[in-house]
Amino acid sequence: MSPRFTLRTGAALAALLLAGTATSAAAQFSGDPGAASSDAGASSAPSASETGRKAKRGERKKRQRQVDVSPYLEVDQVLTADLKGGDGDVLTYTTVAVGVDAAIVTRRAELAGTIRYEHRFGESGGLSDADILSGLVRGRLEAAQGLNLEAGALATRARADGQGADGGFFIGGGTNVADLYSFYAGPTFARRIGNLDVGAGYRFGYTKVEVDNPAVLAPGVQPRDVFDHSTNHVAWGSIGQRPGDLPFGWQLSGGWEREDASQLDQRFDGKYARADITVPISPTVALLGGVGYEDVEIGQRDPVVDANGVPVLDANGRYVTDTSSPRQLSFDVDGLIWDAGVMWQPSRRTSLTARVGRRYGDTVYTGSFAYRPDHATLVQVGVYDGLSSFGRGLSTGLAALPTQFDPTRNPVSGEVNTCVFGEQTGGCLNNQLGNAGTFQYRNRGVQAILSSTYGRWSYGVGVGYDRRRLLVPAASPLAYLDGTKDESYYLFLTAGRQLDADSDLSIAGYLNYYDNGAPGSGDVQSAGISAAYSRRIWRSLTGSAAAALSAFDQDGFNSRLIGSALVGLRYNF
Repeated sequence: MSPRFTLRTGAALAALLLAGTATSAAAQFSGDPGAASSDAGASSAPSASETGRKAKRGERKKRQRQVDVSPYLEVDQVLTADLKGGDGDVLTYTTVAVGVDAAIVTRRAELAGTIRYEHRFGESGGLSDADILSGLVRGRLEAAQGLNLEAGALATRARADGQGADGGFFIGGGTNVADLYSFYAGPTFARRIGNLDVGAGYRFGYTKVEVDNPAVLAPGVQPRDVFDHSTNHVAWGSIGQRPGDLPFGWQLSGGWEREDASQLDQRFDGKYARADITVPISPTVALLGGVGYEDVEIGQRDPVVDANGVPVLDANGRYVTDTSSPRQLSFDVDGLIWDAGVMWQPSRRTSLTARVGRRYGDTVYTGSFAYRPDHATLVQVGVYDGLSSFGRGLSTGLAALPTQFDPTRNPVSGEVNTCVFGEQTGGCLNNQLGNAGTFQYRNRGVQAILSSTYGRWSYGVGVGYDRRRLLVPAASPLAYLDGTKDESYYLFLTAGRQLDADSDLSIAGYLNYYDNGAPGSGDVQSAGISAAYSRRIWRSLTGSAAAALSAFDQDGFNSRLIGSALVGLRYNF
């Protein structure tokens, strides 16, 4: 049993893990796809952490130093019209935007991001003025050998209520629109000391949602609560040894996670400790096993109810918390946990990890797969199963994104696209952004990413399925929602081509389906496609033209089709 197996497999897993070393502990509780990949490789995390760090360092040495920071000023004229199912309204508005796109790679730092602030001047159709901040940033700084400072942030617009309409892009004044802000930051440590691999980390996350107009729902459909804000903390540590001195690798690890949400004074508190082993049985296959202990509690207070026992909502569609009520548990599990699985790496281009075990008082399945047929193509699949919430899910999802990617936006609305693709990894935030609900939940799902380049073309595909089972105390006035299962399916595609030195073309499309499990609630389907052409006119001045179609169908309402077009100018400083 050669130690080369663990070194090779660890390097492959490090490239595969969407979360990297920063999410290995969060995977113990989170249902995020990136966290699932990390959890799947938990038994070999020390080797993966160390060899992944060395691999990334080698990649940075091969790449030239890159510091590309491009601030810009942009002016756009937009027209949007109801083509079917609406009132036939035609809206026009002018957008003035300032922003910056950045891609930085140095010996100690990596960062990718896009930030944009815009003011929309409504011109016709009764459209009011609006100020919009949007962006996505992910970065890492190597402060010392083995010690990284990591951070990520997201500002975007999302659906406030999963039962409400989804127009594909959001125009000021619409209903069911939530302004979302989320960030995380913290240190991670991964270093080989003697013949031991030592890892530790901490992550702080904060998420805030602002809603101007609650969702308009079909008659008889009860609104869901809308998320307000939360803070979460994650801390973890591990120590282990690779196969070599011993015929197997081992790891001892532990972690703690806490979230406090403003809505209904919600609280999540989870702790775990476990021991894992990795046993190579051939040059390409190893068996995995782990056993440990967990203690997880989720609780909340009751909402204020009216004389008929119906929960009271405020102007933003949020439950009013009854601060005098005791906090009741919606989930309470402690005891033995275990899992077993296999790692397979037939070549440096292919790796697979699969696990089955006992967590959260139930059977849990997780796994990950990565395939790189050539240097320009990557396929990733992650299967996840865990406990999550809107706030914790976003923090973990941001941490799972790569530090090098090409951020793209909807060419008409300017919103950041939900999937990003990099040379080493990629990820989608669709399952986190589909519904800004306040309840904690158990979720299972799968996400797959494909990215490739061919000649002057570049492609990206993200597809996934997510199922949430809501967790509500049995004695709560909201107990009828306990166990409600919501399912969502999503597909995102993008393609771009450099036509010549001065012009390029991009195309993107999406398809979303939300199956609402609440009694009397309806399903929501949405789809859209957009195309954009840009050309440099003079030095730093670029002109652009774009068109988009967006359609959605909400049970109880007419199906709608919206068309839009844009012409604009951008000056890069």
